[in-house]
Amino acid sequence: MKFLSCFRFSLVVAAAVLLCPFPALAQDQIQFPVPSPSATVKQTVGLTDIEIVYSRPASRGRQVFGGLVPYDQVWRTGANESTRITFGGPVVFGGVDVPAGTYAIYSVPGKKSWEVILSSNAELFGSYGYSADADVARVTVKPEKLATPLESLAIGFEAVVDDEAKLSIAWENTKVSVDVFADTQTELVPQIEAAMASDSEEKPYFAAAMYYYSKGIHLQQAAAWMAKVVEQQPDAFWASYRQGLVLAAAGDHAGARQAAKASIAKASEHSNRELREEYVRLNEALLARLE
Repeated sequence: MKFLSCFRFSLVVAAAVLLCPFPALAQDQIQFPVPSPSATVKQTVGLTDIEIVYSRPASRGRQVFGGLVPYDQVWRTGANESTRITFGGPVVFGGVDVPAGTYAIYSVPGKKSWEVILSSNAELFGSYGYSADADVARVTVKPEKLATPLESLAIGFEAVVDDEAKLSIAWENTKVSVDVFADTQTELVPQIEAAMASDSEEKPYFAAAMYYYSKGIHLQQAAAWMAKVVEQQPDAFWASYRQGLVLAAAGDHAGARQAAKASIAKASEHSNRELREEYVRLNEALLARLE
């Protein structure tokens, strides 16, 4: 009888273990939300792909700068692991030449100025073990006050125009920005010249002309290429409008007015009312600027 009682007791214990796993095992099977979730930002500037990976802490009613994040001390610029930024090509970061690669973003927040740092050591947990010896760039910027407070840290890009952008770091009532420039001319102009000098029958006249126009370079050449585009597509009112833009930038106002009027005439015959009205409006604005 004693043996049977022990045997039944053992079965009960075994069943209890199976039905009620150890706490550690249960926790491993449940996914809990993290206090500072990760985020990834991707942006192309010029021809250069840039990616930022960081964790986003929240203020949760706490004072951030000068409190949770002390002034005048190196900050990981995020939470958890170091905030990392990867440049697919060389850039100018706040006036400093930075080669392609992956870097940690650190910062030193201050009341009147910040220092934003790129470090070649991107493997640290936070800023623990940070050393200025690994700095690739250290840029001083002035903070600005946000009109609307941000609950969570936000890192991203603003004013992305051609090959320029601003890297912004914003949280609570504060935002700082660093200019990022990714040179396209050095790489692209030789490619354009080679393509135009080739024997290919399909040359990028339009794209090349508009690139030169956007950079304000070689405008006479751009105008010649736009004339080629209009010759190849005589009914393309969008091409005549842009021909007017290029001619105006090149200083040929008479030619620009002629192109704008031609674009209006072509657009006026288009069946799509919205498209027709848009290009008439654009060309009239161009003509007004040329007066």
